Amino acid sequence: MKSTFTVLLAGLFLTAMRSEQPAMTFRTPFTTDSLGACQGAAFIDGKAFLYGDREVGMIRLYDLTADGLAYTNREIKLTEKGQDIINHPTGIAWNGKGPTFIGNSIRLNPEGTKWRAVIYSVDWKRLLKTGTLDGNLLNTIDDDACIQGTRPEYVRYRNKWYVATADYGNNGNEVRLMDPEKLHKAKKTSETGVVVKKFTCTPFVQNLHWIPEKGILVLIQNQIEGRRWRFTLVDLAKSIETGKQQVVRVIDTDDADELEGFTLAGNLNRGIAVSSARRNNVRFVDLTW
Repeated sequence: MKSTFTVLLAGLFLTAMRSEQPAMTFRTPFTTDSLGACQGAAFIDGKAFLYGDREVGMIRLYDLTADGLAYTNREIKLTEKGQDIINHPTGIAWNGKGPTFIGNSIRLNPEGTKWRAVIYSVDWKRLLKTGTLDGNLLNTIDDDACIQGTRPEYVRYRNKWYVATADYGNNGNEVRLMDPEKLHKAKKTSETGVVVKKFTCTPFVQNLHWIPEKGILVLIQNQIEGRRWRFTLVDLAKSIETGKQQVVRVIDTDDADELEGFTLAGNLNRGIAVSSARRNNVRFVDLTW
């Protein structure tokens, strides 16, 4: 018979293990309009950036409030000379140090078997000032190394920055890490030395979010194509080293719409999740670790 002390120790160990499992609690959804179908969210320099595919691709800036987002009256149209360039934005890779990249994933046929994926290097500071891509588009890179779409996000591995991206479909999905300086100068991602690391992952990745304090990359996914919310938290270092996603936890919800993006909002305990729905398209997320 086990001693009371042994049973107590085992119980404490299991409690500690459970407490280390990240958890998400989702608040009541609310509506943020004028985005078209929202395609993602980023939190940069204290502001929430929500981007979508309205009549043109665009980004809107918001301040956080206790129970919502307050529009700052600042909007970026992803146009050049009035032409819609980044019409379906699918990621903003910004780290305040290296080049800034914005992704564009375009479905070319209803079956989703043909895609055009493009990554744009932009002058981020000037883009914020001028509000369009005019004079701010530094390079256009064909992401021909992708399988289905592109969604750039900065990550850090072994003290080096990379730009990660992933695929949406359900066949051969990968997370790929690219050298940001080579990507910035490249014409296509299949060029030698651009993609430097990769690992396989599960389907329907809409976006990525890097949590450096935890070494976790969040795969922002759908449970089935175009529907239902899934967050797969993976250990980035172990995933790179094994060549296959190493899951910390999968968190599914009952939300039936199309999850598109997620970002932490200034700390480890508060996040923002967005969907492509026209109403109730934003939810605050409380996280525990």
